[in-house]
Amino acid sequence: MNSQTLTPPNSARALSSGYAVLIPAGLWLLTFMVLPLVILLVFSLGHRDPLGRIVLGSSLDNFARFFCGPYVACLCRSFCLAAFTTAICLLLGFPCALWLAFNLPKSRQNLYLTLLVAPMWTAFLLRIYAWITILRPTGLLAAGLRNLGLENPPVILYTQWAVLLGMVYNYLPYMILPLYSALEKLDRRLLEAAADLGASPWRAFTAITFPLSLRGIVAGVIMVFVPALGDYVTPDLLGGAKSMYIGNLIQNQFLTVRDWAFGSAVSSILIVIVAAAIFIYLKYGDTPEVRD
Repeated sequence: MNSQTLTPPNSARALSSGYAVLIPAGLWLLTFMVLPLVILLVFSLGHRDPLGRIVLGSSLDNFARFFCGPYVACLCRSFCLAAFTTAICLLLGFPCALWLAFNLPKSRQNLYLTLLVAPMWTAFLLRIYAWITILRPTGLLAAGLRNLGLENPPVILYTQWAVLLGMVYNYLPYMILPLYSALEKLDRRLLEAAADLGASPWRAFTAITFPLSLRGIVAGVIMVFVPALGDYVTPDLLGGAKSMYIGNLIQNQFLTVRDWAFGSAVSSILIVIVAAAIFIYLKYGDTPEVRD
């Protein structure tokens, strides 16, 4: 038999070598993403025995317990907090990204971007405790208000306003960065052409700037909404643990109550909801075409 017939074609070699390159990434995803999700699902179908041990099974009682109990209110409360956080970050982040992309020279943009992300170089907990120092009744904010003549400044710490403030502060850079990336790539000649054709600034914004920045908006919304939905540290520390959120519920089930089966079921429900929301948003929210 001719030896050439035993040699695979060049295309087959390239295809096989391409798959070989994907093996390390596939093993990483399988070990640290797929396998933990499988373990979570298996635990969610079990139950806890009287001694607190997890007994594996195939029951859906934990899921029924979540939807038939008072825990749905935690999920709704978390959705509202994440939605408000995302909306405020978008309202604050879009003008900031516009200013960074359009009003600053290239030589100074990197400096301001560095200043924007500099707080993220510190630990998450340190930033939360810094806000506690500022918002407490004897903190910097109360002292500043007293110096301005306000004898009884309002108490903000351990309220929903403190939680929302901390959430917006922590996640605002995650909204600004993708918006800046999308706006920085926008062709300025389109705006100049719109002005030459008599379009007002608002018309140019709604017809050109906003549609062409939708990819950045989608990315920013996902990067803010998903971690904000499961955040439990900020509501616990700035809110004084007065309201139960879905992240706090999962934390309590795993670390306090030790009911890993129910905690796994709640985590699985949250993962499915977040995945469905991301799929819907990516499918119907990414329309960057310029309108006429």
